[in-house]
Amino acid sequence: MMLTDANMPISSRFVVRSSTMLLTVALAALILIVGMTIWLNARAERFFDAAVSTRQTKAAAVELRDALRTAESSQRGYILTGNEIYLAPLDNAKATVGREYEALKRQAHRSDLAEPMLQRLSTVIDEKMKELDETVTLKSSRKDAEVRAIVETNRGKALMDEANVFLLAIILDSDEKLSAGEAELKTNAALLRFSSIAGGLIIILFVSAMLLAIFRYTRETVQARDEIRALNSSLEERVAQRTGELMREKDRAEVLLSEVNHRVANSLAIVVSLIRLQSNSLTDEAAKNALKETQARIYAIEAVHRKLYTSGDVRSVALNEYLSGLLQNLEASMHAEGFTARLDGKIEAVDLNTDRAVNLGIILTEWVTNAFKYAYPKTPGEIRVRLSALPAKHLELVVEDDGIGRKGPTAAGGSGFGTRIVKAMATSLNANIEYGARAPGTSARLVFAAS
Repeated sequence: MMLTDANMPISSRFVVRSSTMLLTVALAALILIVGMTIWLNARAERFFDAAVSTRQTKAAAVELRDALRTAESSQRGYILTGNEIYLAPLDNAKATVGREYEALKRQAHRSDLAEPMLQRLSTVIDEKMKELDETVTLKSSRKDAEVRAIVETNRGKALMDEANVFLLAIILDSDEKLSAGEAELKTNAALLRFSSIAGGLIIILFVSAMLLAIFRYTRETVQARDEIRALNSSLEERVAQRTGELMREKDRAEVLLSEVNHRVANSLAIVVSLIRLQSNSLTDEAAKNALKETQARIYAIEAVHRKLYTSGDVRSVALNEYLSGLLQNLEASMHAEGFTARLDGKIEAVDLNTDRAVNLGIILTEWVTNAFKYAYPKTPGEIRVRLSALPAKHLELVVEDDGIGRKGPTAAGGSGFGTRIVKAMATSLNANIEYGARAPGTSARLVFAAS
């Protein structure tokens, strides 16, 4: 990052180059997050396909094992009782055995099942089915002695035990694969969450650095113009000789400052768009809310610069135009997020210094956003904003609502970062902040000098 000494003035070239570099870094961070998201999604899709195949394999193995057990139970019931009612489950179980073994065989190439194991399992199942059919046929012919001889060889039990060993191995292997896949999925989700938060913080950091450079450049440009005017007033004897030259310099400075404000407004608009894109790609609600709040703050600054390059006077901002436009944007933005409160703004036609207008716009953005979020979280209502002139060249900003009210001296909710911003901006304005409870609702009042 390009740095300058705190006492060294910065040039427009520095501002443009720094802004370009910072936006490039922020865009690179955004591209990295998007790329990682796509990569992790692809891995998640592969796990999903593998998990589906593994579950199908496990289900086929479980159903095959249950069908074998049902067939063996039916055989035993018929052998012991001679009641043919036991033969109906046997026929159904035999059909299920054939169907589920075919399903298991189809899943072999997807689930890495060993071909020799499947061949042996097929042999075991065939021999078991033959043993079942043989004993049932002998029992039907009342050849109990031969049935007893076959049962006493324990051949059927040995075949059943061997089949259970194979099927249990398949089931356990499927469970291990599913557990490993779920662990990998959780790791990928944590990695995506971390990269999104880290990328968001990087973007905010570089955007803040760019805003600092822009703010400093604007302030130094205004200071340079004021110094030219002061020098001109102290050199009245040279006014006649240099009037033409000074007028040309003044016009050039005005054009330059207008161009700067135009570029600043465009750069901030790009930053707002980048933050909106970043917010849309996040899944973490805390990070998304933080980016949305940052977007609103940047818009408050961008609106000032847009007013500057479209107006004839770059030293001050017409608050009735600037704040009314800001309130319209906030209301539209909050309605788009699902909040239903209505804004009622009464702004007097007052001009305010550019830097002080930026601070006032940020304070108003924080208060109105909090009123939308915390005064009327679930129900519609009204938020009233009033800016009026007071005696002794002071201004009063009041934001009030009829919502659920405040608890304690700070904001009704959130991380507290917005409250710190409001305090910092109020300090820059040398202003007093008053929070009050209404019945019902909350009011926030700011009193500051108009110059």
